[in-house]
Amino acid sequence: MKALVCQRLEADFAGVVLEDQPVPEPGPGEVRVAVKAASLNFPDLLMTEGKYQFRPELPFVLGMEFSGIVDAVGEGVTGWAQGDAVVGGAKTGAFAGFALAPAAVLRKKPEALTHAEASAFSAAYLTAYVALVRRANLQPGETLLVHGASGGVGLAAVDMGKLLGATVIATSASDAKLDAVVARGADYALNVRQGFRERVKALTGGRGADVIYDPVGGDVFDESVRCIAFDGRLLVIGFTSGRIPSVDVNMPLIKGFSVVGVRAGEYGRRFPERGRENMDTIWRWAAEGKLKPHIHAEVPLTDWRRAFAMMRGREVVGKVVIVP
Repeated sequence: MKALVCQRLEADFAGVVLEDQPVPEPGPGEVRVAVKAASLNFPDLLMTEGKYQFRPELPFVLGMEFSGIVDAVGEGVTGWAQGDAVVGGAKTGAFAGFALAPAAVLRKKPEALTHAEASAFSAAYLTAYVALVRRANLQPGETLLVHGASGGVGLAAVDMGKLLGATVIATSASDAKLDAVVARGADYALNVRQGFRERVKALTGGRGADVIYDPVGGDVFDESVRCIAFDGRLLVIGFTSGRIPSVDVNMPLIKGFSVVGVRAGEYGRRFPERGRENMDTIWRWAAEGKLKPHIHAEVPLTDWRRAFAMMRGREVVGKVVIVP
């Protein structure tokens, strides 16, 4: 099978190669899945340079999320059979013709989603759910400001915010991308290149945003501190801008807001029962047709460099999916 392997940690994906590997055999409790689609995530890019908090041992097959068809099951596996359509993932292993996964982590692919959509669902919408429901306790009628709203993680927050009854203000650095986000249901769209502090205040009657969802960091975080409501929750999702910001603690003291870190996977590991509830909820909503990721492009595995370049160049609205 073909597999996309990170052999060395280098800039510009210089340590990444597409190579032939033997099809893996499932061990006890494992399932082998013929991958039909695998979603590209920003951490995939970071891992090629050793800049993500998880650093797998070299060499490793890239790819965090996949959807496909059960091809073989290992000893002791029950509940899955050859031909079942499933979704799954881990931190590595999805960008290949076949992927191994513990039987316990697989889920039935909802009929409401294509393989591409199913592969792009879990990480983005789990992050949005943990952030908005578990960490921010977003309430119907509150105002949610979503930065980086055209990306996969941001667009999931827009979808989730609307489902939860919030008024959603979306930001991006591209007017064309903002048009796409408004088409997905955002109530307002602001170009961050023109600043957003005063416009957020105007849209909220001077109060500011109740919840701010920030996967960008840098200058966007700095300006967010200036337009958050009293008792607001500023959610730290990531730092795609490249700069990790800081805040003088007199600001949350005076304005009465909270800065809240979000690590969706770690939340589930720390609170296993809640973690199961989180996953059950988002996948139930997917099966009911309430949530569906936007697929920007489906790119063949042999053309992986184009997919990576699209994400690094911030060309993507929603998610890019790699097809083996």
